[in-house]
Amino acid sequence: MSIKNKFLRSLRFRILVLVLGSGIIPSILVSIGMQSGFEERSVSLKIKEVQVQTKILANQISSYDYLNDTSIEVINGELAQLSNLYNGRIMVIDKSFRIVKDTYSLEKDKTIISEEVVKSFQGEDSSYYDKKNGFIEVTVPIIDSLKDDRIGVMVVCVSTANILDSIEAMKEKSLIVQIAVYIVIWVVAVFFSTKLVKPFGRISSAIEGLSDGYLDENISVADYTETELISQAFNKMLGRIKVLDDSRQEFVSNVSHELKTPITSMKVLADSLLMQEDVPVELYKEFMTDIAEEIDRESKIINDLLSLVRMDKSSANLNINLVNINEMLELILKRLRPIAANRNIELVFESFRPVTAEVDEVKLTLAFSNLVENAIKYNKDDGWVHVSLNSDHKYFFVEVADSGIGIPEESLEHIFERFYRVDKSHSTEISGTGLGLAITRSAILMHRGAVKVYSKENEGTTFTVRVPLNYIT
Repeated sequence: MSIKNKFLRSLRFRILVLVLGSGIIPSILVSIGMQSGFEERSVSLKIKEVQVQTKILANQISSYDYLNDTSIEVINGELAQLSNLYNGRIMVIDKSFRIVKDTYSLEKDKTIISEEVVKSFQGEDSSYYDKKNGFIEVTVPIIDSLKDDRIGVMVVCVSTANILDSIEAMKEKSLIVQIAVYIVIWVVAVFFSTKLVKPFGRISSAIEGLSDGYLDENISVADYTETELISQAFNKMLGRIKVLDDSRQEFVSNVSHELKTPITSMKVLADSLLMQEDVPVELYKEFMTDIAEEIDRESKIINDLLSLVRMDKSSANLNINLVNINEMLELILKRLRPIAANRNIELVFESFRPVTAEVDEVKLTLAFSNLVENAIKYNKDDGWVHVSLNSDHKYFFVEVADSGIGIPEESLEHIFERFYRVDKSHSTEISGTGLGLAITRSAILMHRGAVKVYSKENEGTTFTVRVPLNYIT
């Protein structure tokens, strides 16, 4: 199975789970809530209904003085009727807590003292729902209206079987409704998951196209905000890949050109010697000197390429030590002063404070040497190069300024590219491989630093370097 199909199946599954979960779980919770609410409401209504009927009967018991004469047929008939109506049991208790009437004839003339009966004698109506055993118990005081005295209590126990039957019937109907809802949700989930995944399928197809080569056109899937953002990110990545590929091709072309040029010169010089007989010693020495210079040039290109490759590797290759930056820069200038003196270029170093930092001395020495050497190389005779060092609590700063020929504005953004030469001619009038600034930038970036350039043609150039005092892993 292709990566695209795996991705789409996974995405579709997630959408299905999300839609089903957002539909099924709420429906289950609603069903449970409705059943619980129905039960509570039904029990509450039943209690109120029983309380009303019981109070009516309690008033009749008081009026007929039933507590003293339980043979009154009217009251006995009412008690039996109420007991049958609610499929329950009724007990009438007098003031001495004696059961004077029990419709079940189980505990007549027995004494009963319970919390509910006591509260009822104190004037409180009470009710109790026993869900486990399926009954409701209601206690109502019997009040002598003439004396305003509580002369007894009625305890009514009512079965809740009819409520439970209603709940079961409701559950069955609810289950049928839920199944229907689940089927609808499933159909909707399948439909929308298929519809929602299609734009991502187009994006996946475009991304898979990278395995066959770079796409000629950008992709645009603006169906949703998410797909539009992914498209933009993909197009941005594709643009960078194309730039990198173009850079790679240009780099290979430049390397080939730079390495081929000295070899071609050596070939021409060698063939010239071979084609001539009795070559004068002076000419032979001149040609061999030229060949030696071309070999040196080839060697420098190869060394710079190797340095650049090493710079491109992980920062794990850095050999970090605590280095005195003042001494490091002084040694660099000491080595380059003879070159500057050949053109009467003044080389000045200014340090504002002692600076020590955690750096790779070899790589930074190479970076700063390239900057100072370029400042000398592209300077004017009798000019000057000013190198300054400063620091704050977090970074140290090195500035290399010169009075040289400057850099055209259109070339400033390209000078750190490999083999880039401002004159675009690869001429040998000013020696160099075009790799120096690329090496400098790589070395500084490996130290989590930054380098900036300011220049104006025929007025000079200033490079500013910022490097952390403490190495950041």
